[in-house]
Amino acid sequence: MNYLTKSTLKKFFLVSLGVSIASILLWNYSTVTAKTQDTYKSLEAFSNVLNLVEENYVEEIDSDKAIEGAIKGMLNTLDPHSSYMKPDDFKELQVETQGSFTGIGIEITMKDNILTVVSPIEGTPAFQKGLMAGDKIIKIGEELTQDMSLMEAVKRLRGPKGTEVTISIHRKGWTDLKEITIVRDVIPIHSVKARLLEPGYPYVRIINFQAQTTADFKKALAEMEKEGQVKGLIMDLRNNPGGLLDQAVKIADIFIDEGVLVSTKGRIKEQNSVFSAHSNNGKYNYPMVVLVNEGSASASEIVAGALQDHKKAVILGAQTFGKGSVQTIIPMDNGAGLRLTTARYYTPSGRSIQATGITPDIIVPSAIVSQEEVGKEAEPAKKPKFLREKDLKHHIGNGIDGAEEKGEPAGKEEEQALPPKETASPDAEGQDEELRNDQQLSTALMLLKGMNVLNNRTARSN
Repeated sequence: MNYLTKSTLKKFFLVSLGVSIASILLWNYSTVTAKTQDTYKSLEAFSNVLNLVEENYVEEIDSDKAIEGAIKGMLNTLDPHSSYMKPDDFKELQVETQGSFTGIGIEITMKDNILTVVSPIEGTPAFQKGLMAGDKIIKIGEELTQDMSLMEAVKRLRGPKGTEVTISIHRKGWTDLKEITIVRDVIPIHSVKARLLEPGYPYVRIINFQAQTTADFKKALAEMEKEGQVKGLIMDLRNNPGGLLDQAVKIADIFIDEGVLVSTKGRIKEQNSVFSAHSNNGKYNYPMVVLVNEGSASASEIVAGALQDHKKAVILGAQTFGKGSVQTIIPMDNGAGLRLTTARYYTPSGRSIQATGITPDIIVPSAIVSQEEVGKEAEPAKKPKFLREKDLKHHIGNGIDGAEEKGEPAGKEEEQALPPKETASPDAEGQDEELRNDQQLSTALMLLKGMNVLNNRTARSN
């Protein structure tokens, strides 16, 4: 058999990476470290295996697919958020942040080689069908999702508007799979929804962080201010899976006049950065409550962490997802893209979000959806075990805590019996139905009112 020599391997890999022949000739072999030599030995072993497969496998193989599979396998040994994107997949990623697309509207990840819902996007077909964070998608159509790549799953879930896709999901506590048929629709790129809960108390929800999020957010605030003096703002980041870093920074910058908003630290100097606030002259200086839950991840955790550290808002809800890593998208010459985890996020006080998340100032458990509400036999209400970053295989640590640095879960969550969902009292007939059914939201509004009463009393006493 004709194996590639070490010299040929070196030339092949350097040329494939776009390095010029001149730079190869100038290569100083005396500076090659022992680690680099070991790498070339491994590459030689890979070449030998590929050659053996090509010559001896029972059927003729596609070498390009085999090499692509090897690349994907290499990245799978890193962390859940690093991946290789084929040209079509890379285009899909660009569409997600800049334009509309048709699909069912969920943020997904792989957990134990099973496709798992991080959070549904509010107002989308998946949200309306009752999908929840932590649901395991066992099958898409008739195909099992085990070992299916994220991008392949995305492709299968997306499709023309009006077409159907059937998924089989399993939820903790269920004994059987539940098939759900969802009609694909245009997933909105408008990520901001706003309305007045009561005079003086606007509610602004950020569904995810897209290119126009900050502009839409400021526009929504301006519309609310036209209705009268703002006494307090509720910013809802629940089930917000994240999105563009620059938009998260700009949202936090609206309310913070000075200091660090977020910083990133990586293994190389180029990945270290600090994002600082700009003064708004106190324009948005009113009490604020930020709602978070288990589905709040990445960019939404950056916003919550910045506002919490600068004491610009009270964070209320449940512990967040804990995705505090930075992914750099590197375009490849063949039109593909490499998504590589290159740094960690840190809040203004230096806290790492990675695998820990944001702990609310006031903890209010997320609403419980019983089996009865999804057509299954009712069971006693218990606090569910929500999926978080620390539960994902190969997740990176937070760079601070020793146990987390090894990729071990920070601790086990015990299921706790919770009181049944509250029902509306007779004197609540005139209240907003959403407030009656959403304990986190109603608590936030009550808290803002209390803060206003306290501020008014303090002002009068002075």
